[in-house]
Amino acid sequence: MQFIDEATIHVKAGDGGNGSAAMRREDNVPRGGPSGGDGGHGGSVVILADPQLSTLLDFRYKRHYKAPRGEDGRAKDQYGKNGEDLVLRVPVGTTVTDAETGETLADLTTAGARQVVAAGGTGGRGNIHFKTPWNQAPRNAEPGTPGEERGLRLELKLLADVGLLGFPNVGKSTFISAVSRARPKVADYPFTTLVPNLGVVALSDERHFVIADIPGLIEGAADGAGLGHQFLRHVERCHVLLHIVEDTFTTGPDRAPLADFDVINRELARYAPELAKKPQVVVLNKLDAGTTHGSVEEHVAAFAARGIELSTMSAATGEGVQAVLERLWKHLGRDARR
Repeated sequence: MQFIDEATIHVKAGDGGNGSAAMRREDNVPRGGPSGGDGGHGGSVVILADPQLSTLLDFRYKRHYKAPRGEDGRAKDQYGKNGEDLVLRVPVGTTVTDAETGETLADLTTAGARQVVAAGGTGGRGNIHFKTPWNQAPRNAEPGTPGEERGLRLELKLLADVGLLGFPNVGKSTFISAVSRARPKVADYPFTTLVPNLGVVALSDERHFVIADIPGLIEGAADGAGLGHQFLRHVERCHVLLHIVEDTFTTGPDRAPLADFDVINRELARYAPELAKKPQVVVLNKLDAGTTHGSVEEHVAAFAARGIELSTMSAATGEGVQAVLERLWKHLGRDARR
C-alpha cells in the first residue's frame, strides 16, 4: 500500500435549513395563525482518529468534502431534520491545521479522538416564534446560516517511542527487522527505505515499545536533499532517538562515525531545534564488517571525549543488539508501552 503522510483538502459544513412562514388554514380551525417550523441545523465536518488506518492515501484522490444541509421547516409546526455530521477518518497521530492561517486545529494522538473542524449552520426560525399580541399572523421567518468552509492540511506524524536516525545504508532496516516483525526492504545500496516503517520490540517481562525507521538522512536534508527530510516529522513524537553510525569500506574516505553524527544532528537542528535536544543512544553498527577509519576502541574514545557513550553492535549477526535495546528501555522508562 502506498504511504501518504500529508494531504490538503477542502471541507464545507452543511448550511442550516430555512424556517417556514406557513399559515394554518384547515377546516374546523377558525383561528389558524402561523404554523411554520424551524429549519434543521447543517451537518458539521468531524475529523476522527481511527487506529485501523496507517496512511492518508484516501485524501489524495478526493479533496473536497461537504456535509449535508439541514432540511427547511414545514407547515403544521414541523421542524426540518438536522443534517448528519460528515466524519472523516484519519490515522492516529494526524495533525490538522488551517491551510490559510496555519492554526493548529487538532492533534489527534489517541484512538477515537475527534475534532469538529467545520461547524454546521444554524437552522432558521419559523414564523411560529414571531407571533405576538400585536402581530397575530407574522409572515416572516429566518433563513438558515451558512456552514463553515475552510481548507485543511493533514499531516501524519507516526506514534513511536524510538526513532532511528542515520545515513543511508548504515543498517537501520536490518536492525528493525532483527528486533521486530517489521520487514522493510534491505539491500546493499543507499535509500532502500522509501517510506517509514513501524515495528514493535518485545523485551522480557512483558516490556515492549514501538520503533520507527525513517529513510536515511544526508547532508542538506533540511533543504530538501535526499529523502529523509520528507519524513523527519515522524521522529518529532519519539521519546528517544537511536542514532546508528558505521565505519566500513562503503562509507568512503570523507566519512567517519563522529563526522556522520555531527552532520545528522546539524540537519536535525536546522529542521526543528527540539529534535536535536532529544536524548540519543548512539551505536556503531556492522562490527562483523570491520572498520576502515580507525579501530572500534578509537571511535569509542572519540565519542567519549564529547561525553557520549558509544555502543557497538552488529544488527546482521545480533551481537550487542540486546544491550542496545536495554539502553533504549532505560531512556524510555514510564513513557514506554508496557
